[in-house]
Amino acid sequence: MSPVETMGTGKALGSDATRNAGATRNAGATMNDATTGMTRASASAILDRVKFDDRGLVTAVIQEWDSREVLMVGWMDREAFLRTMTEGRVTFWSRSRQEYWRKGDTSGHVQFVRGAALDCDGDTLLVRVEQLGAACHTGTRTCFDTDLLHPVVADAAGKPA
Repeated sequence: MSPVETMGTGKALGSDATRNAGATRNAGATMNDATTGMTRASASAILDRVKFDDRGLVTAVIQEWDSREVLMVGWMDREAFLRTMTEGRVTFWSRSRQEYWRKGDTSGHVQFVRGAALDCDGDTLLVRVEQLGAACHTGTRTCFDTDLLHPVVADAAGKPA
C-alpha cells in the first residue's frame, strides 16, 4: 500500500512528504523526496473525498510511521488538512481554543509527516508521522497508555479465550 492512499482501495492521495529523502520504510518501499509531495492544488482536489462532520471537522488518527503505534487522535478542518498535506508537519484544529495548532511549535514535540491515508468511508484520516518527544499533552509518548482496559479476548473461533 502506498503510504498516501485511500486505505484498502489503492487510490493515491499524493506522494509522501518526508524530511529524509530516500528514507526506507520497514516494508522496504522507498519514500519519495519531499519536493514531490502534494501541492495545495492537489491536496484541495482530495477534499471532495473527505467527509467532514457537521462542525467541518474530520478525525485524524496519528500513528508512528515505523512501529505503527497509535500516538493520538486530533481534529482537522479543511485548512488544517491542507497544511498537513503540503507542509510536512501536522496541523490540527483545536476545538477548545478555536484555533490552529501545529504539533510541536510550543512543546518541541514535533510530528513530521511520513504518509497519510483516508479510510474507506472518507471520514477518518490516518497520518503516519515521525514523532519527536511526547505525543500526548500529559507528557507521555502516546495518549493511549494511561487507562489500559482489560476486555475479554476471543480466540479464532470467537469464543472467550
